[in-house]
Amino acid sequence: MFVRGILPTLLFLPVLLAPALAHGFPQEDQTLDQQLQSIAAAHHGKLTLYAHNLRTGQTASLSPDLPVKTASTIKLGILLDAAEQVRAGHASLSEKLVLEHANQVEGSGVLGELTAPLALTLGDTLTLMVILSDNTATNMAIDRLGLDHINATLRAAGLKQTWLYKKVYVPATGPMPADQPQFGLGKTTAREMAAIMERFATCRLSFDNSPQVPADGPLCGVFLHMLRDQQDRNMLPRYLETMDTSEQGSAIADKIGALDALRNDVALVATKAGPVIISAFTFDNADQRWIPENEGEITLARVAQAIVQRWSPAGLDPKTFPWDNPLNPAPAH
Repeated sequence: MFVRGILPTLLFLPVLLAPALAHGFPQEDQTLDQQLQSIAAAHHGKLTLYAHNLRTGQTASLSPDLPVKTASTIKLGILLDAAEQVRAGHASLSEKLVLEHANQVEGSGVLGELTAPLALTLGDTLTLMVILSDNTATNMAIDRLGLDHINATLRAAGLKQTWLYKKVYVPATGPMPADQPQFGLGKTTAREMAAIMERFATCRLSFDNSPQVPADGPLCGVFLHMLRDQQDRNMLPRYLETMDTSEQGSAIADKIGALDALRNDVALVATKAGPVIISAFTFDNADQRWIPENEGEITLARVAQAIVQRWSPAGLDPKTFPWDNPLNPAPAH
């Protein structure tokens, strides 16, 4: 079945969490797929997504392997590389970086408006990159970590379609893949971006299948808390949470991306029935307004609502997930 010109694929990945192993390979939730196809058909644009129930192993998808523009969701890839370098002892979240005027760019965030030079820790820089999608902070992180190293980490993680091509609002330099002009800042697929979020959720920071080590848990917790504090709640979280999450703590850790004709969101959702990964991308959107009622944002919200109602009718509960250390058992609740 075609959905707005996109052919949904049903390629399966092995289940990665122990609770799901009893189910063998993930089962595509065909009933949920039909609901998501209806949402996609109503959207004036295109939609690709991949969702994974980490407790049961069930999946739902629409064209999950179609390459799409990342916009700011590629900052998840930068975060993964930061975790890799901190874990290897090549970087420290407490080390100092200096904001220089040359790195200040427009767009989302606050650092572009502040007076340089300004000292920040790498941890603070990554926090701003995530919670405000700060473009200047992103460029500082890329300078520190290295564009080539970030892409090497993505390859080591098994992501063949996910690339960070350049810094934000800075022209691409050096030899570039032929598709860079098509994708701009970065390229990915819904399935591969979900895989990055799943690495943080399950705290799988090694790329050679070596055992997890105790120090990985608190490190994953640091990055999950950054994602949990992401302040734009108008996409996947829109219909899932109505409380003031800044005071009570969110059940959703996510990273958004937005361009005029594009809205993206990748999330870990702590439901009462267990953790769920949702990775959804709208593009070629007819509605290009920068307002909360943007159709792309509402479409993503409807996607998340359908997935959670199907897999966890009782809703969300942030206390079901061990945010501080994913290697610890989830709190009894």
